[in-house]
Amino acid sequence: MRKILVFNSISLDGYFCDKNDGVEWAHSNEGDQDFLDFVKNNASSGGILLFGRKTYQLMESFWPTEQAKQSMPEVAAGMNGMQKIVFSKSLNQVTWENSKLIKGDLVTEVRKLKESASSDIAILGSGSLVAQLSDAGLIDEYQVMIVPVALGEGRSQFSGMKKRLNLQLTNSRVFKNGFVFLNYVPKK
Repeated sequence: MRKILVFNSISLDGYFCDKNDGVEWAHSNEGDQDFLDFVKNNASSGGILLFGRKTYQLMESFWPTEQAKQSMPEVAAGMNGMQKIVFSKSLNQVTWENSKLIKGDLVTEVRKLKESASSDIAILGSGSLVAQLSDAGLIDEYQVMIVPVALGEGRSQFSGMKKRLNLQLTNSRVFKNGFVFLNYVPKK
């Protein structure tokens, strides 16, 4: 069975997007080569990406562009080349290369994916998916990049969760730019 992991940048006050669903603040302090290498490594590690509509549309609007290919060629190549699965009831099609649209029940379809996928599955952004799949006990790992900024308001990646989620820290890493990477797994 394949693992499902979540990777999200969050502000010091716990938001993965600001009050306008923006995430540009998470990329405002990238002058650390060690950090940039970490980002490149993550993007080139392969696997399957799982998105909700909002995150898919945000990613699709940037990664296939010439700007992305010129400013972050390795990350753009990884993002564009990976298989992408989009859960949406409102979209009728997805056009970003290697993308597939699924309109069925999220939990049922992700259970099937977890059993049949050829590689691990990563969720980027997509807070509503994170909350629902956390409640269903389908997420195996939570990777959090804490960005040294306080937004004051925004949205938590766990908004809407109905069950408490207890986590255990398995790894941490501090970067020179002040970003902190934390890796958690659900406590048994």
